[in-house]
Amino acid sequence: MPETHHDDAPDHDLDQNPDHEHEHEHGPLAELVTVRDWLRYAVTRFNRAGVFCGHGVHDSFDEAVWLILGSLALPLDRLEPFMDACIPSEERIALLEAIEQRVDERIPTAYILGEAWLGDFRFTVDPRVIVPRSFFAELLEDGFAPWVDDPEAVASVLDLCTGSGCLAILMAHVFSNAEVCAVDLSEDALEVARINVADYGLEDRIELVHGDVFEALEGRRFDLILSNPPYVTAEAMDALPPEYLHEPQMALASGEDGLDVVRRLLAEAAEHLNPGGILAVEIGHNREIVEAAFPDLPFQWLSTRGGDDMVFLLRREDL
Repeated sequence: MPETHHDDAPDHDLDQNPDHEHEHEHGPLAELVTVRDWLRYAVTRFNRAGVFCGHGVHDSFDEAVWLILGSLALPLDRLEPFMDACIPSEERIALLEAIEQRVDERIPTAYILGEAWLGDFRFTVDPRVIVPRSFFAELLEDGFAPWVDDPEAVASVLDLCTGSGCLAILMAHVFSNAEVCAVDLSEDALEVARINVADYGLEDRIELVHGDVFEALEGRRFDLILSNPPYVTAEAMDALPPEYLHEPQMALASGEDGLDVVRRLLAEAAEHLNPGGILAVEIGHNREIVEAAFPDLPFQWLSTRGGDDMVFLLRREDL
């Protein structure tokens, strides 16, 4: 990781240098002792710097909790018991570095920690993949009801644009009898997905395929196709917070109107769905653009905690 320096932060080798002893009496490393101290410091730094919290948490407090507990290898859902725990000096150095990276370089917390979460599922991530965040995680909690009657009867599912493999892994857990195929155009992303598939012991059930949308899947059909494709418009790409610029741009940008990949999905999906099969696609805030581009398609918009128009569903017969 690149070293970052802040005016308050002494160099690592100051301990060995008596000339610098007075510098240890000041600054975060000397004055911040407990988790509570560091949490307050991190929230203030995040708020003053205007860091953007868009990778799974809602505000700078949650972001600081995630970064601090994650850096200290503490359980992310158990803040209270550790609030007044003292942090030894060598752990403080790493903690300060993590906070500086988050503020000065705007590196997403998930990349600093090397992990991200969807619900109870942990995934290894690094800048080869976008940070997992998807409304599908919530929809899959209920077995994709009511659109899927019996999750155990689903025999084959496809995750298009799989990235870290996160949705493919969730689908393998939800549809326990299904063969899962996960496709991505990025070889780098598939390397990360392999790590995650192996972590969950799903090598026998999840097939990772390198390909551009459906190109590598000729003749294959599925009961359910989920896709969280690139869908950011050119205008929105120009306005992205710096945190997102650390992510692979090919996983975000999709042409002038954000629909380059979606058009191909809608044009080709019918050939890859079984009768009665479902295509579900996440498109963020682009509902109006999608409906204007495809006025004749009977989109069903699925309700999630994030909104009622982020994910559309079509059956094979609609296509």
